[in-house]
Amino acid sequence: QVQLVESGGGSVQAGDSLRLSCVVSGRTFSSFSMAWFRQAPGNERKFVASISWSGSTTEYADSVKGRFTVSRDNAKNTLYLQMNNLEAEDTAVYYCAADHRFGWGDDLSYWSHWGQGTQVTVSS
Repeated sequence: QVQLVESGGGSVQAGDSLRLSCVVSGRTFSSFSMAWFRQAPGNERKFVASISWSGSTTEYADSVKGRFTVSRDNAKNTLYLQMNNLEAEDTAVYYCAADHRFGWGDDLSYWSHWGQGTQVTVSS
């Protein structure tokens, strides 16, 4: 059974940085493409970024381009999201997701496995 566990969330000020991590167990991490999504209170879960199994291909939502960077370390079974210059609008629960196919966009059903999420709160 595949398990995804996010960490690294917290409460920060606008302009600060955070790095989220997602550790995957139960299957070969390098066989998965990975993604980050987020869900703000009262809103639907939205795509943030995705990365192919090798890390050679990435995609970002327009709202985070130039501020967020997705990366992975296949030796550590870990996915990362480096978030810089955070804004109040980035406040949300952040989820990692995995699938054997690479994709992007808001179709949640595309992704086979999900973590439980980590809260990020940005104060202005």
